[in-house]
Amino acid sequence: MGKCRIISSVVVVAGLIVVAVLLAVIFWPLKPTFIARCKEFKGYDCEKMWGTFEQAYVGRDPRTVPTEAYDPFIAAADFSADPNKLMFWSKTNKVVHDFTEKKKGCFLTLEDTVLGYMLNGLTWCGKEGSTITFRSFACPGMEEKNAVDSFWNRVSAAFADAACGDVTAMLNGDIATPFNPNSTFAKIEVKRFNYPRVKSLTVVLVTEKSAVTKCTNASLKDLQKELKPGIQYNCKEVTEAHIQECSSNPEIACGACW
Repeated sequence: MGKCRIISSVVVVAGLIVVAVLLAVIFWPLKPTFIARCKEFKGYDCEKMWGTFEQAYVGRDPRTVPTEAYDPFIAAADFSADPNKLMFWSKTNKVVHDFTEKKKGCFLTLEDTVLGYMLNGLTWCGKEGSTITFRSFACPGMEEKNAVDSFWNRVSAAFADAACGDVTAMLNGDIATPFNPNSTFAKIEVKRFNYPRVKSLTVVLVTEKSAVTKCTNASLKDLQKELKPGIQYNCKEVTEAHIQECSSNPEIACGACW
């Protein structure tokens, strides 16, 4: 009987640990992470930024948060960018962020800016009648219109609106459709490039070793058709190894990486 009681106690303790971990995941506060990341940017009232962000989803049905709910956050961010600096991407998450991290000052992705940095990699939602921010699997599935999807759709639009001069997009040359019509880049960002504010778009088609697709790919022809009249289009095929070598060499100029 002694062994049974020990085993039962172990099971209970293990169960309590699991419950504690689950509660920590669900209720782990988002605000401290948001504020800490916000403070890495100069000139922002981070408490105000948090307030404009939080009001978008707290107390709402987590499946019906409209993109415009984040308009006050966009206004508070007041984001603008120097010409020729913005880098868009699709299916190249790791390589593009490795590049912008190592080759500082060359380009900025959405996730490098005040618009996207604070929430990058995080999940959140609210509940009707509650003032709490919930996390992780307490929130609806990503297939629904949720707080996270609406946020990224809204900040992606704001990021694209800030584009001016020569714009660059790093796309995946190891897949059959580098310009996917269902991607955020296709559905939101490209559609907001306006001439003469945006003068050109250069696609950097990144491949690991041997390209599955090339600049002649049909989906990239569709991309050209999506561009407003007057915006010039260029495409460069480049290996991931070349980009990594270039990003690690401070003597190589930004544009010489492709």
